[in-house]
Amino acid sequence: MADYLVIVESPAKAKTIERYLGKKYKVKASIGHVRDLPKSQTGIDTENNYEPKYITIRGKGPVLQDLKSAAKKAKKIYLAADPDREGEAIAWHLAQALNIETTSDCRVVFNEITKDAILESFKHPRPINMDLVDAQQARRILDRLVGYNISPILWKKVKKGLSAGRVQSIALRFIIDREEEIKNFVPEEYWSIEANFEKGKKQFEAYYYGNGEEKVKLTNEEQVKAILGGLKSDEFSVAKVVKKERKRNAAPAFTTSSLQQEAARKLNFRAKKTMMLAQQLYEGIDIGKKEGTVGLITYMRTDSTRISDSAKAEAINYISEKYGKDYVVGETKQAKKSANAQDAHEAIRPTSTMRTPEELKAVLSRDQLRLYRLIWERFIASQMSPAILDTVTVDLINGDVQFRANGSHVKFPGFMKLYIEGTDDQTEETTKLLPEMEVGDIVKSLEIEPKQHFTQPPPRFTEARLVKELEERGIGRPSTYAPTLDVIQRRGYVQLDAKRFVPTELGEIVHQATLEFFPEIINIEFTAQMEHDLDAIEEGQRRWVEVIDAFYKDFEPRVKYADEAMEKIEIKDEPAGEDCEKCGSPMVFKLGRYGKFMACSNFPECRNTKAIMKPIGVKCPSCDTGEIVERKSKTKRLFYGCNTYPECDFVSWDKPISRPCPKCSSLLVEKKIKKGVQIQCTKCDYEEAPSQ
Repeated sequence: MADYLVIVESPAKAKTIERYLGKKYKVKASIGHVRDLPKSQTGIDTENNYEPKYITIRGKGPVLQDLKSAAKKAKKIYLAADPDREGEAIAWHLAQALNIETTSDCRVVFNEITKDAILESFKHPRPINMDLVDAQQARRILDRLVGYNISPILWKKVKKGLSAGRVQSIALRFIIDREEEIKNFVPEEYWSIEANFEKGKKQFEAYYYGNGEEKVKLTNEEQVKAILGGLKSDEFSVAKVVKKERKRNAAPAFTTSSLQQEAARKLNFRAKKTMMLAQQLYEGIDIGKKEGTVGLITYMRTDSTRISDSAKAEAINYISEKYGKDYVVGETKQAKKSANAQDAHEAIRPTSTMRTPEELKAVLSRDQLRLYRLIWERFIASQMSPAILDTVTVDLINGDVQFRANGSHVKFPGFMKLYIEGTDDQTEETTKLLPEMEVGDIVKSLEIEPKQHFTQPPPRFTEARLVKELEERGIGRPSTYAPTLDVIQRRGYVQLDAKRFVPTELGEIVHQATLEFFPEIINIEFTAQMEHDLDAIEEGQRRWVEVIDAFYKDFEPRVKYADEAMEKIEIKDEPAGEDCEKCGSPMVFKLGRYGKFMACSNFPECRNTKAIMKPIGVKCPSCDTGEIVERKSKTKRLFYGCNTYPECDFVSWDKPISRPCPKCSSLLVEKKIKKGVQIQCTKCDYEEAPSQ
């Protein structure tokens, strides 16, 4: 019989950890939280220091009973839940349920599930950290007070099934504010002049820079014509040559946020999928041989970029053998911490550098391998030397017309030999070699081409960019990003269009109601300060009751006022102006989870529904009388057609835009390409620079 009982969260880890610890230990799983606030009521006594009323979660009774039975037989119990606030709270709830003294050395934490890490952690058990527990409890109570007070008002005044929350309401605000920016954006015309030059037999590109004294912004065609008319010949003299050496440092190993962003950019993974795969890699994969099941990465909910000395040493040894000592980094610069960084953890890294992605091909699924490769390469690269680039800038003069050519080449690849970080900016950094030039040299222009452009509105948020925005503004924690993005989509507040968030009509209604009656909930600075307050509780600098009380004193009267003053928002069925083709009854507009749609008024006898043809504000170029509208094919793919169909059969997979081509006056469309979205003419070769 085992002398010691160890309780972890996940059954997936239990067998592996039990194998590492040996026969004296029995490892069981709590399968997450065992106690929580009741779903049927708020469960917070606001008259008694916000005392939470915890109950056993439905379905967890048998789990708790099994743990209690095992606890009675054990000499000692170790609580080994995850190494974060949530894990500390789970350990505390287990201690309460199993009558374990929280001040005893009952808590064990580890950042990776490997034999060495597990055995080492059991040498250093500690009491439960009540500051961590209080921080988690404060967050849970705050979220419950907000959600269970605002949501019923939204149900009563707007629509059942709606919700509001501290982090989700801010995320929705970012998306809606961005949509407003896009709607109000006024494009501005600007021009560029690009030229192809020749020096000897080598050709190179340059662009118009200015008048020889300062940079000049080109805003209209007349300005461009005047510049080109001022050129005295096709010969330019080299006026200035500037050579520099530039270092490019590797990005640090991943945090939760940067992993979600990079996986979205490089692997096209949603945040939810990234975290699911990371959890699998952390909890353990059976790699066969003598090792069996082993955790392949460190704990995946972290905002730290810290790396343990032993992991650094192993990585440096690998780099030296694989690439040579020149590729080993010197003193590693600590990355800038996020607004709420908690440095008790490490960054996300492989548990062993020697388990290369190639070695794990046979035991990982395709997506597991892709994510593991990303984590492994990013970590190794973070311990590699900077890349060194030689850059050169050459100014070319013809009268008072100045062109500039930029060139660069990689002198020493450093970390770039293995890994290059993804970017939100789709403009590629290409290496351009210029011919050798000295001041006074003469070069010849072969072709000079002016190009018209228009400024682009800010892009809608992708999942990666929204996660980055939340982190940079100090909103939420690593564990909240993926669930937040999931909930605003499930509630129907936003939807994804070409992998970018677009607010729905329902989302805008909920946002407006929250903005009017609960402005502090969607106040970015207020929410960020609340995160700092929670961190202060964790560090023992503030009491959780004080933080909750300061919030609730202002919040409670707002709830009462909103309940009385918020007008009921009647989302009435509007006549659609056409009859149902199935039963002849009038069709009506309804507001659903993803915005408005048409439905038969004879529901439920007739369940006919139709998507609304949404105008995009562009006249049909084919018939010149109809409007271009959004449509969906049988396979749900979006396309654009004339609203007079079948009289006019114009269709396009690419979205038309309202302004005509500046070269031939034909239709311009938004073409989706690898680099983002590019405006192209449907007739001539006119195109604009890609935008995200």
